Amino acid sequence: MLPVISFYLISAVAIAAAFMVVASRNPVHSVMFLILTFFSAAGLFVLMGAEFLALLLVMVYVGAVAVLFLFVVMMLDVDFVEMKRGFFSYFPMGFVVAGILLAELVVIGASYFSGSSATPAPREDGLSNIEAFGNVMFTDYAFFFEAAGLILLVALIGAIVLTLRTREGVKKQNITDQISRTRETGVEMVEIESGAGIGE
Repeated sequence: MLPVISFYLISAVAIAAAFMVVASRNPVHSVMFLILTFFSAAGLFVLMGAEFLALLLVMVYVGAVAVLFLFVVMMLDVDFVEMKRGFFSYFPMGFVVAGILLAELVVIGASYFSGSSATPAPREDGLSNIEAFGNVMFTDYAFFFEAAGLILLVALIGAIVLTLRTREGVKKQNITDQISRTRETGVEMVEIESGAGIGE
């Protein structure tokens, strides 16, 4: 009975949060509701016994959405002073989303650890689905896994190179000057006359 209640409750939250992603006018609120939608979908995966998919959804999608939103804010030349002014206005919505997430975690944990969730039949070797997936991924498909990591590394370096373009009015670091800096060039000794104040 508890898994059925948990399913309907988490499904209702997921549908409502997905609707609020589109309906909300504030982009920050939309991102919060999107994260809530992903967490709810991950909870449904846990109830179905697919723990790996649930962890993958949380780590990849929730992390990617947060990083993507951060990059969008950084690259659009947003006025940070104006953004900091409205920072505290996001607290109520953040507390609401955090409260719903906490309630979902309690419900999912109660359903999962009660033993009544729809867990698949155990394997003959006694491994869980996460352990079996890890064994296959790091033995039979280790080359493809490392190749995918290398491609992601190249994409990361490319993104960093694209953001290092020179723009007018924006200071750019010179790594060579920073590394070759000595004490003579980095420290300036100033002698102040005794009794001389700033206003004099």
